[in-house]
Amino acid sequence: MRRLWLSLLPIAQCAIAAGLAWFVALDLLDHAAPFFAPIAAVASLGLSLARRWRRSLELVVGVSIGILVGDIVISQIGSGPWQISVVVAVAMGTAVFLDKGPLLPLQASSSAVLVATLLPPGDVAGFERAIDALVGGLIGLLVGALVPINPVRRARRAAAGILDTFRDLSCELAAALQARDEDAVAKVLDKARGTQSAIDTLQADVLAGREVGTLSPLYWGSRDRLRTIAATADPIDNAVRNFRVVTRRALALTQRGVPVEQSMINISNDLGDIFEILRQVMLAAPGAEPDQADAARLIRSVVRKARTSLADNVEDLSEAALLVELRSLLVDLLMVAGLKRLSAIAQLHLNR
Repeated sequence: MRRLWLSLLPIAQCAIAAGLAWFVALDLLDHAAPFFAPIAAVASLGLSLARRWRRSLELVVGVSIGILVGDIVISQIGSGPWQISVVVAVAMGTAVFLDKGPLLPLQASSSAVLVATLLPPGDVAGFERAIDALVGGLIGLLVGALVPINPVRRARRAAAGILDTFRDLSCELAAALQARDEDAVAKVLDKARGTQSAIDTLQADVLAGREVGTLSPLYWGSRDRLRTIAATADPIDNAVRNFRVVTRRALALTQRGVPVEQSMINISNDLGDIFEILRQVMLAAPGAEPDQADAARLIRSVVRKARTSLADNVEDLSEAALLVELRSLLVDLLMVAGLKRLSAIAQLHLNR
């Protein structure tokens, strides 16, 4: 049900674009059975919100290549089983040579097969199919611009969902280290590793948001807000990766029976507060509190606790390495809070 709810607007966009593409190609351009137009409209939009303009371009160019190659090759060697193999190989080879996108060779080969099996070489229907693909692709982009998905909302929710997950995992990790529970630490690591799909979704939503913010005049006013959220995508990704490294280091310590210093356990627990305030920042309206400055102040207070002198009392090098990883994670979180990397690193040097 959640997947369906998130896909309702993309489905509606595809449905509207398909109907409009058929209407334009059939009633306005007077093409016979212009099935390529609605197919192109749906393929250019799809349920994925990212790279729609590229999909449209790949589709139109791929169809054109397939029809051109099919027309030339079939007119020279005739049609039949081996001729279809030849025309598919030539069309796909041409498409791969021109571009690395996956849709281009697929469309080129399918259009070439259409020419090799149903459309006589030189037939005007082949040209009409290319026009239909162009119509469908353009209408898909038009519908995506005029009936857009809010580019900011999806990215905010995706980022907030990740931060919410790692707020809980930070507290679970601290509790597991406090109890020296190897199995509990391992469970935290498994959960952290299972978040990669959420990270991929965030990156896709940010990319889609940029496209919508560029193409749709309805959301030109949201570009600054979107740029702010987009700037956090890579730091959140890095923070997630560093959290996994921290958890792996903690697991190795618990497996060897090495007790982790209480100060480091406290820092792990503080990470939960950091992830929570960053989650609130993501969901806050522009100008509302908390903002990135509030989050940065909280993170700086934790950075002061994670001073390098904590390693002076540890006997195991792996525990010192755990402190290093925690400090690296704090750099990523400072960047999520809006600091540049050099400024974030400088905060560590101020608190040794």
